[in-house]
Amino acid sequence: MNAAFLYSNRLLFVAGTPTLLNLELTDRARFAQLLNVAITSDWPPGEYDEGAMRFFIDQLISGQEEVIGWYNWYVITYPTATSPATLVAGAGYFGPPSSDGTVEIGYSVSKEWRRQGIATEIVSTLTAHAWKQPEIRRIIAHTLPSNEASIKALTKNGFYSFESDDPEKLCFELLPIA
Repeated sequence: MNAAFLYSNRLLFVAGTPTLLNLELTDRARFAQLLNVAITSDWPPGEYDEGAMRFFIDQLISGQEEVIGWYNWYVITYPTATSPATLVAGAGYFGPPSSDGTVEIGYSVSKEWRRQGIATEIVSTLTAHAWKQPEIRRIIAHTLPSNEASIKALTKNGFYSFESDDPEKLCFELLPIA
C-alpha cells in the first residue's frame, strides 16, 4: 500500500509508523508536536488502546515498509481560523488483505467528536482507498450491536450485515459494485 497520507473533505489521515506509535505510548507531547496537532482529552478513544498500539508496532516492524498503510491511521481535522488541527480518531485496517482479497476496517472516534459524521467520513475514505488496491475483493467491519453510530456509518457507506463469526459483534460487508 505504502501511502503515508489520505485526504477527505474534513480530515487528514496520517499512516502510523513504529516511531509515531512508540511516541504515542511514551511521550504524548512529542507525539502531538510531530503530528502538529491538538489531542482530545479522551485520547486514545474506544477500542484503540495500548494493546492495539502494541499490535500495530509489532506488525509494522515485522512487515517493514511494505505494510505502511495497512494498519493504523491517525485521523486529524484540518485547522480552521478558530480551531487547531486536532487528532480526533484512530482508524485503519487490521492488516493486508487475506488470500481471498478480504480486508477489515476499524475506527474509534473521540467522544468529543462523535455525532458529527466523522465515522461516516472515515469509513468512506478507508473503503475508497482499499478499492484502489487491485487485490481487494471484499471489505468487512465488526461492531457491537449497541453501537448505533457505527452501524449507521457503515450502512451509509453501503455495507450490509451478514452472519457474524463473533457472537458478541455484528459483521458488515461491502462488495465491489459490479
